[in-house]
Amino acid sequence: MKEVAIGIDIGGTNTKYGIVDRNGKILADSSHPTVSHKEIDKYVDALIDAILALSKTIGEELDIRGIGIGAPNANYFTGTIEYAPNLPWKGVIPLVEMIKERIDTHVFITNDANAAAIGEKVYGAAKGMDNFAVVTLGTGVGSGFVSNGKLIYGHDGFAGEFGHVTAVRGGRACTCGKRGCVETYAAARGLVLTVQEELAATQEETNLRHILPEKLTPKDIFEAAEAGDEVAKHAFEFTGKILGQSLADMVAYLSPKAIFIFGGVAKAGSWILDPTKKHMERNLLKIYKNKVDILPSGLPDSDAAILGSSALVWDELGLEELV
Repeated sequence: MKEVAIGIDIGGTNTKYGIVDRNGKILADSSHPTVSHKEIDKYVDALIDAILALSKTIGEELDIRGIGIGAPNANYFTGTIEYAPNLPWKGVIPLVEMIKERIDTHVFITNDANAAAIGEKVYGAAKGMDNFAVVTLGTGVGSGFVSNGKLIYGHDGFAGEFGHVTAVRGGRACTCGKRGCVETYAAARGLVLTVQEELAATQEETNLRHILPEKLTPKDIFEAAEAGDEVAKHAFEFTGKILGQSLADMVAYLSPKAIFIFGGVAKAGSWILDPTKKHMERNLLKIYKNKVDILPSGLPDSDAAILGSSALVWDELGLEELV
């Protein structure tokens, strides 16, 4: 009988789920639209039915050790999703309790960035590390902090909101209601906004002017930088400066061995990693200089969400020593 964990990643658009063995091999996976059911009970019914049907496609008997869930505004302590603005169900959703009513196994939940950190620890480049951080640069900026081998949740389950630390006092308006959050500069839309601001402020020739503002993407900016475009290169430098300065503050709190950068913006590789590292080092206390690596994630991008959530099971059950 093969030991497996179920990994579920609940996003605002789609819910991804997969069956993962202890070596981090995804045996089967699928997805369906998160908004397919407006009522949470029907959504959970359909999700569990789909997972059980998927398990039957593998062709061998499975020992499902648990279910790990990554979701926005998820509270590890209470097993709930609380007031998630991008999900169709409002208020406090007791998701862990609802799943346990339908399937007899361990169920754990945390936010998607925390799941990414656990995935990095169990399957990725942080294997063997007890002190590190994962920062996801996607539509928003998420983060998960591991200290002394344990994920930091804080007293209420919501520790680790690096994306909403103030990077620029009185800076750009953020969707959270604050101004100048890291997310407004380092997320995908922050990078795009940096380019748009520079295009408005200068007359510098760049192919990026020929892309409609609403169509401009980080991929376009990366490709322009690769082609030598000065506006694109400056945008990455500025983004790395804001991110690096903020990470220097993080280091003062956590003293991690490494910070793993993950997500769509991180696909730019050295264009974002090099200036981030440079500006972080410039803003570190001497006791921290040249001690903290900034590295790309060791998880494959296409599978990271499922791997991260499934790793929560192995970590919680003390089974993270993979065979």
